Amino acid sequence: MSDPAETAAGTAYVALADWGTSNFRLWLVDRDGQVLGECQSPDGMSACAADNRFAAVLEKNLADLSAPASLPVVIAGMAGARAGWMEAAYVETPAPLAHLQNHAVSPSASRPVHILPGLCQKVTGPFDVMRGEETQLAGAAATGHPTGLFCLPGTHSKWVDMRDGTVLRFRTSMTGELYELLSKQSILRLSIAATDRSTPDHPVFAEAVQQALGEGFSLTANLFSIRAAGLLSTPVENEAAARLSGFLIGAEIAAMRDFFTPGDAVHLIGSESLNALYTKALALAGAKPETLDGSALVRNGLFAAARALLATH
Repeated sequence: MSDPAETAAGTAYVALADWGTSNFRLWLVDRDGQVLGECQSPDGMSACAADNRFAAVLEKNLADLSAPASLPVVIAGMAGARAGWMEAAYVETPAPLAHLQNHAVSPSASRPVHILPGLCQKVTGPFDVMRGEETQLAGAAATGHPTGLFCLPGTHSKWVDMRDGTVLRFRTSMTGELYELLSKQSILRLSIAATDRSTPDHPVFAEAVQQALGEGFSLTANLFSIRAAGLLSTPVENEAAARLSGFLIGAEIAAMRDFFTPGDAVHLIGSESLNALYTKALALAGAKPETLDGSALVRNGLFAAARALLATH
């Protein structure tokens, strides 16, 4: 008898889902991890938690890809949060990423569903948590980058020290969230339009990064100068946005100097626009940035966990 998971959707072997706070992504893959079909929707945890639509959203997206009824699913991200579908408790650092699937949980569903855990830090550094990024890191470890320093820029940027596929320690910086709050809800909103964007080639961005990397720099003591410059001079296009972005990213990198020294490689896993900004800023700090494909990494990490899970189920 043929494997039920291979009776539809080509030769689908497993479904892989990345369930974030705002977005949901799903891939059908074959036994070699090749993508046979994929879809994305805005049905993140925030949209599903109130009326517990996790199972319904999953099944709708699987149906859209003509996935067989028995196809197993491996999920990473906010579906495993306390307010998600079913809590998958954090695994404490130091955490071997190849063992994450050993801590997966399975909610009641019409098909096999496995939700992977996130990571937490209690003793290897200040209290910290991540949920979702660990799957990208597992993908990096599985595809030739088991050791190194990783920076995952975003709303809450993560800096991760990994050795031989084990996360030793990590730190979170609220850089992206601070940019949103300051540019839209503080007095700086009067200087930064909603359409303004920072780019790595803006001369003010590099200037602000270098200021923030300097000894004795105080973020809170420099922020108001952005507004003052708008009142006392004629800023060039996007100057305020570039300065705010440079101050925040530069301050973030300066705060992570115990993770790296000049000349060290830093693996970047983020959006194209953020990777470009961090590449410029890290180079100014003396690091050697290297960009990795975050979407491919999350699939690779999920697939590695799926193979281990399904081998024992």
